[in-house]
Amino acid sequence: MFLSSPRRGALQPRSARRALRPALWIAGIFLGSAAGAAVAQSSCSSDGTLVPPVLYERFLNADCEACWGSAPRHPPSPSALVLDWIAPGGQGDEAPLSAAAIPEALERLQQLGRPALQGSDTHVAELAPNAAGSRARGLRVAHGLPLNDYIGVSMSLRKTPSLPAGPYRYTLVLAETLPAGTEQSPVERSVVRGMLQGTWEVPANRSASAQPLQELRSMRLPEGAQAERLFVAAWVEDAAGRIALAARSQCGSSP
Repeated sequence: MFLSSPRRGALQPRSARRALRPALWIAGIFLGSAAGAAVAQSSCSSDGTLVPPVLYERFLNADCEACWGSAPRHPPSPSALVLDWIAPGGQGDEAPLSAAAIPEALERLQQLGRPALQGSDTHVAELAPNAAGSRARGLRVAHGLPLNDYIGVSMSLRKTPSLPAGPYRYTLVLAETLPAGTEQSPVERSVVRGMLQGTWEVPANRSASAQPLQELRSMRLPEGAQAERLFVAAWVEDAAGRIALAARSQCGSSP
């Protein structure tokens, strides 16, 4: 059961998420090895998707089972990028939502300057007007198939004339979609299972700055997560702290 599992489904600490050997990347992200090609059935990336106009983040304290079972007062728009963060509670592993609680949720709350979470909280941020609704061509995210309890994720940013000046702070999350009705949730959930953050500096060399900025990482699969429900999402903040671009992967049949 998602909520009643005695062990958390969170990812290991970021210090444990080191890049794996190249063979894993080939199989996990590019699906190019013989073994990967034999089982590859889908391609999961943000290619061709629309940039969401809003980042809609819901935070729940792991102690608050009623928060999980309550519908939000102000539902997100269908085009919003929705994420559900479950923060560790005072009950520890005995908390009703402890199976999906991750410490990164507390980090994210702190970054947003939100108060200590007792029940639930919601943060909504609009993207830059020139980005929302356009095709996701500047920021790209993708993930491969699970392999040896890890999944390869990638993120790249290509500078465009409309992109504000850097440096750029990026956030990438691995999340799991849970349909409405899962453990009595009245709404669909996109539960964050892990987070990666960093900063892209803009090269001073003109030719170097024309190259895409990118990250290739491995993330450990959360215990109990269903691989077919996983997706990655990311957003990039400009030097002023505004969200310039966001993207979310979708899986489709391979040609």
